[in-house]
Amino acid sequence: MLPVMADETALPPSVQRILEGHGLGKAGLSIVIRPVDAEQPLLALNPETPRSPASTIKLLTTFAALDLLGPAYSWRTEAWITGDLSEGRLEGDLILKGGGDPYLTTERFWTFLRDLNARGLRHIDGNLVIDNSYFDPEPEDPGAFDGQPWRTYNVSPDALLVNLKAVQFRVYRPAGGGRPQVITDPVLANLKIDNRIGTAKGPCRGFQRGVAIDLPEGLGGNAVQLSGRFPAGCREYSLYRTVMTPPQFAYGVFKPLWQQLGGSLSGDVRIGVVPDDAQRLSRFDSVPLAEVVRNVNKFSNNVMTRQLLLTMGAEKESEPGTAAKGREVINRWLADLGLNTDGIFVDNGSGLSRETRISAGVMADLLMTAWRHPYMPEFIASMPLSGMDGTMRNRFRGTNLAGHLHVKTGRLDDVYAIAGYVHARSGTRYVVVVFHNDKDVHRGPGRELQDALLRWVFSQ
Repeated sequence: MLPVMADETALPPSVQRILEGHGLGKAGLSIVIRPVDAEQPLLALNPETPRSPASTIKLLTTFAALDLLGPAYSWRTEAWITGDLSEGRLEGDLILKGGGDPYLTTERFWTFLRDLNARGLRHIDGNLVIDNSYFDPEPEDPGAFDGQPWRTYNVSPDALLVNLKAVQFRVYRPAGGGRPQVITDPVLANLKIDNRIGTAKGPCRGFQRGVAIDLPEGLGGNAVQLSGRFPAGCREYSLYRTVMTPPQFAYGVFKPLWQQLGGSLSGDVRIGVVPDDAQRLSRFDSVPLAEVVRNVNKFSNNVMTRQLLLTMGAEKESEPGTAAKGREVINRWLADLGLNTDGIFVDNGSGLSRETRISAGVMADLLMTAWRHPYMPEFIASMPLSGMDGTMRNRFRGTNLAGHLHVKTGRLDDVYAIAGYVHARSGTRYVVVVFHNDKDVHRGPGRELQDALLRWVFSQ
């Protein structure tokens, strides 16, 4: 038999003690604990209050994508040409048309270019034209969320987003001695690096190991300046940042890869659309949606989630995809499922937002729906597994709870959240949703409360 609490709003004593110990009340806390095979919750505290879910909103975005597009859905990146292609030489432009691929890594982009090379294209006597018209992202300030527009998690959507527009800057000390050097991955032909890093005595420690990085021309420019003093005890250190516009970034990656394949480009990069008289040379399919969803949820990838939202807008509403269209698609889908959409606002779909709102009750209902869905295995397998992988790899490691929780976490200033499934010691599986919105809960109390609650659920 399933356990029944006399009062479904009464918190377990261990959880109540944590709230009282930190001087926190129940007003900022929503909890729903519900067996997947029961109609009544085991615990329901403030289930109807819309709150910030932080990154747990990714569960809504990814489940919607699985249901609406299917786990085998793939994105298409196409290559078109204008003019004549003869004996390896194109007398015209090469046009790369983006289809919104969220996982067009440098390695996969190279595979795409290798296919063009295998089809007889070597020398381009024209321009590289980027057609990113499949998406029409809303104008935004990439630094509006936290004042750090160069951080990779703040990258905006784009139909041709190579390597998520992320660069690894590797600072290293040459084997033969000398001042620290900098290399990037990927290599960008049009990126100007001003290396002013010096050396300091001491062990390898300190914020960013003493290295500062600046974009003197702003995020849309192609200049990066690195400065500071790299400790003598360090051999290598990496920083990840985003640079340039998506078309400039794509061009910067394209040129050295194309040269490695024996190709050449006489022109520059342009933004345009595929003309009516162009010929399609190649089509490159992405990894399946199910694999993208796994990367999104396991590692809480904000940029890939935003690509998903615009894709749903383009596929289920109309091209070009926008966030507004994606939100409309999700709201209509939720209504079709019979879920209450009052108070829901998914914003950009990733949770990296101060405006996103959903209630714990609706999130729990969504997880119950997912449990009964044909794509349930793909959805649950995409969530971090306690003590083992993703954002939960270090939580409950080496305890009885390791491997028993498939849950998505979320954290912002004054927000701590978790949502997913717990396989209890009794064999019962529970839907668990916790949205905690209160001052400084992200600094420790939120996790302390979650851990106590999850241990209690596991013991049922």
